[in-house]
Amino acid sequence: MGTTTPPRTLAEALRARGDESLAGLLRARPDLLSPVPNDITQLATRAGTRASVVRALEHLDRFALQTAEALAVAPDPAPYGMLLSLLTGDGEGDGEGRDHSGAAITAALPAALAALREQALVWGEEERLHLVRTARELLAPSPQHASPTGLGPTVAEATAGMSPGRLQEILTAAGLPATHDPVSAVASLAGLFTDRTRMAALLDTAPAEALSVLDRLVWGPPYGEVTPNPTPPVQWLRDRGLLLPVSTRTVVLPREAALHLRAGRAHRVPEPVPPALASAADRDPQAVDRAAAGQAYMALSTTEELLKLWNNGGPAILRAGGLSVRELKRVASALDVSEPIAAFWVELAYAAGLLAPDGETDERYAATPAYDDWLELPAQDRWTHLAAAWLTATRTSGLVGGQDAKGRALSALGPELDRSAAPQVRHRVLDLFASLPPGTAPDPQTLLARLRWERPLRTAASGASPSSGDTSDLRSRIALWTVNEAEMLGITGRGAFSSQARALLEQGPTEAAARLAPLIPEPLDHVLLQADLTAVAPGPLERPLADMLSVLADIESKGGATVYRFTPGSVRRALDAGQAASDLHAFLATHSRTPVPQPLSYLIDDVARRHGHLRIGAASAYVRCDDEAVLNEILADKRSATLRLRRLAPTVLAAQTDPGSLLEGLREMGYAPAAESAEGDVLITRAGARRTPPRTAPAPVPEGPPVPDATLLTAAVRAIRAGDTAARAVHKDATDTAAAGSLPRTTSAETLATVQAAAMTGSAVWIGYVNADGAASQRVIAPVKVEGGFVTAYDHTADEVRTYPLHRITGVAELADDATP
Repeated sequence: MGTTTPPRTLAEALRARGDESLAGLLRARPDLLSPVPNDITQLATRAGTRASVVRALEHLDRFALQTAEALAVAPDPAPYGMLLSLLTGDGEGDGEGRDHSGAAITAALPAALAALREQALVWGEEERLHLVRTARELLAPSPQHASPTGLGPTVAEATAGMSPGRLQEILTAAGLPATHDPVSAVASLAGLFTDRTRMAALLDTAPAEALSVLDRLVWGPPYGEVTPNPTPPVQWLRDRGLLLPVSTRTVVLPREAALHLRAGRAHRVPEPVPPALASAADRDPQAVDRAAAGQAYMALSTTEELLKLWNNGGPAILRAGGLSVRELKRVASALDVSEPIAAFWVELAYAAGLLAPDGETDERYAATPAYDDWLELPAQDRWTHLAAAWLTATRTSGLVGGQDAKGRALSALGPELDRSAAPQVRHRVLDLFASLPPGTAPDPQTLLARLRWERPLRTAASGASPSSGDTSDLRSRIALWTVNEAEMLGITGRGAFSSQARALLEQGPTEAAARLAPLIPEPLDHVLLQADLTAVAPGPLERPLADMLSVLADIESKGGATVYRFTPGSVRRALDAGQAASDLHAFLATHSRTPVPQPLSYLIDDVARRHGHLRIGAASAYVRCDDEAVLNEILADKRSATLRLRRLAPTVLAAQTDPGSLLEGLREMGYAPAAESAEGDVLITRAGARRTPPRTAPAPVPEGPPVPDATLLTAAVRAIRAGDTAARAVHKDATDTAAAGSLPRTTSAETLATVQAAAMTGSAVWIGYVNADGAASQRVIAPVKVEGGFVTAYDHTADEVRTYPLHRITGVAELADDATP
């Protein structure tokens, strides 16, 4: 094809592109690479399939999509000037007093058209722009439906099948000369509607009510229902072809008439420029960083508290997978948060690989060994681990509590929460945050408007599984969830982007951790004990102190300072873990900046005195105590009736229940029993030892094919070029082949002689080859060596040196002189 010859097909247009341009197409539409096309023709065919075109349209911004929609209602091919006119209008005005930013459209149109060309949705020269056929079918109006622009079918499409007599009636009523040729009649009517002067004169004679009808149809939908006896204004429009019949009850406003009423514009509001982000508030950047650091530390504390809840084995997994509603409520209550927020923390721990099913027969959730490794990291590194997991996770906790396509509830940690669009939306939201000056908090509504402009077609279907059942704009919902989750996680502070999060996106976890480290308070080695049986931690505590205090006391409130409360149950918990009363006294005296209050010392001594006074073992179960009075008291207590106790000896009671239930029952009655082994030794229950086997974090579900890297793109382009060369190669013996495109056929002797001659002269030949699997292909090779029944040659199709058995070559033909690669 000569350099000045315009392309006649999409394949020719792609063939004329440079390698860099082809690589750009494959990068923008990676689905075209699965598998790598054999040649340019196959690439063009694949690029025109419905699924691929829909995917490409979904990645267009609003103005590029509006440009494609304008081309869909323009003639094919359309000159650039006509496309520009459809977007800016003809300058006559539409009576609505709008500023349609003609200068902005003129400036933005070349970039929009370049984007469509890059994605192979538009091809051809400036004066002959073609929208690919599949995209036109998706975006153009038809007699059955309107286009996204709100325009209906053309006069020719709407009058197809109309009787010549009816056409003559319309021409007469519209004041047009009669003609017996239906084609001329249609052209005459379309010419009237596209003539500004004559059309204006016709509408000047229309009744006011008829103009009102047109006003309701002009911006779409262009279809309306009529009664068997239409009103005079509607009849006036029908008589003159301004409303054309689609069925016995439906009429449509033809495209040419609608464009006149729209002043030539395909869209009511063209949007060549993305909406600007509005500022909701301006904060001090340092205050933002400090607030975000505080939220980051709270995120770490919440994650640790969640996993401590399940240290001895978490909740059971539902049969369909996930966490039950009751268990989620328990988590929310323990963390003192709402259920949606509890679902977020549970899903975050799961995405970070800190939480997983244990794999047992009675499967439950538990912390993983990776959680113990995570606990040993500095606080800033633990935060970057959580933040990085959140950024890439496809699991979307905001869906918890909703329903899938079958009406089943979506549960936390369930199998139906993956949305492949989530990581891309999160990154884009944070990129928009980062585009603002430091300390600026964006207005969420303008943020959503910007996202909708960038991906107008990506609604509920984006990233959703076929069974997701989503019916609203999923990208917008994920964006709003992202804003809230970023604040909880410490990505943002007081609504603005923090410098540590900016470093995480731009420079990586190491730099982000370095930015965060100075903002996190140093862990403390002390608490303040108070006379009301509470301890105040004025800041974060060192891990050994925090772990011991979490066993010895219950957290009463959290915030800048954490308040712990000592109760008989919490002290008994510490004694059950193997601590003695003297150990607890020493621990509190060592770590308190205030004297140990007397009530707390009395509480510890009192619980320790009673702890282990009762002993429970397995008979099925028994209670033994050296004090007969205590056992008498238990037997007399009505609350012990469910335990079904009976005396075996003065100091022993037997129970018809298991030791665990007996232990809990007596504790609920206010006693402090201790469990003992079969040898009579007290059993010590140490906290937090249950872990799952080694588990990896769940892999994100990708959104479509992965974006190919530069190496793969280069190899793919070379393979496509080589395959195209082989497919289009012209050989001298074309008449010897059975049909165009079939494999060449020669005898073994002819094949050997031809490849030997080619090896001697260094020329290329065209061969047919059948591999070991029986797959036939055509190849262009330059033989280098022929010996031992094999030919070694440079294969232009594969762009590499290969060796072929001669018995698998079906035939060989010389290339025409002007076709040598």
